[in-house]
Amino acid sequence: MPELEALVKALSNPQAYPHNPKSVELVQTQISFVFLAEDYVYKVKKPVDFGFLDFTTLEKRRFYCSQEVVLNRRLCPNNIYLGVVPITKKGKSFLVEGSGKKVEYAVKMRPLPYQRMMDRMLESDKVTPQMVEMVAKRLVEFHRRAEISEELASIGGLDPVAKNAEENFAQVSNYINKTITSEQYKQIKDYTHLFLKKNAALFARRVKEGRIRDCHGDLHAAHICFIDGLCIFDCIEFNDRFRYIDVANEVAFLAMDLDFHRCPELSKHFIDAYVKASGDKELLQLLDFYKCYRAYVRGKVESFQLDDPHISRDQKSKTLNRARRYFELAESYIT
Repeated sequence: MPELEALVKALSNPQAYPHNPKSVELVQTQISFVFLAEDYVYKVKKPVDFGFLDFTTLEKRRFYCSQEVVLNRRLCPNNIYLGVVPITKKGKSFLVEGSGKKVEYAVKMRPLPYQRMMDRMLESDKVTPQMVEMVAKRLVEFHRRAEISEELASIGGLDPVAKNAEENFAQVSNYINKTITSEQYKQIKDYTHLFLKKNAALFARRVKEGRIRDCHGDLHAAHICFIDGLCIFDCIEFNDRFRYIDVANEVAFLAMDLDFHRCPELSKHFIDAYVKASGDKELLQLLDFYKCYRAYVRGKVESFQLDDPHISRDQKSKTLNRARRYFELAESYIT
């Protein structure tokens, strides 16, 4: 990404936008700069390579911006994900949707109301059993319509699950005794290896039954907004093997996150509602395994942010605490 600091500074200025917002707020994730420009949101991918994703070239960032729009329209109204727009440079000025040389791309969206996000509503105790039941039924419908094929099944079977788990352990090794204790690391790793070995037949049966689907892949409370029609957004677009998964894996992610928000009753209600609507009672045998896996992944993602030079010291302190909580939660599913 050319002149990264200059670009970020320019896009933090309202004059860079065609609709003349009065203010622009910058929010960062591990892989994106998100510019909240009043009536619109512009999401620019960071030029990073974490192994499991690679945004290091302009063409890759443009491609994955397009993928993000197409894939997220599956579970979110089309008027939210508006498309991919260029960021241009003319002289020393960067402009969004302007004339000049195209130097970057952004996903253009309409903003979603913060007060209706599930994670924020959980904090104020405003999420009801009926609301999580609505999410469960929407997911059942989505999973039934989602793509299924032999290729997807091969990506989402036992071997890829084992590969993903090993990748997680390797990527977290640098954070032992920082965000995860050595004892937690060993216990979770041993548990994972033993579970996969003992349940090979169960994983094979799930593949045969067509339980591997093209899912959302990143289903936690911060990605659910209770607006008209319900919007479940920000799916995995950068790596198919993280999205081609067992539906049990998807369900476990949100159930784990409800546990993380200290709402175990809502977590149980969500699981019960999904099982009732789908008829997939077998997923209960995989639930704690995938909850552990998902909590571990969230701990990993939070740990990565500690190395991001664009994140403030205050943010990193909060990130450290979240990472430790996620690893503690992962451990709780095996004890």
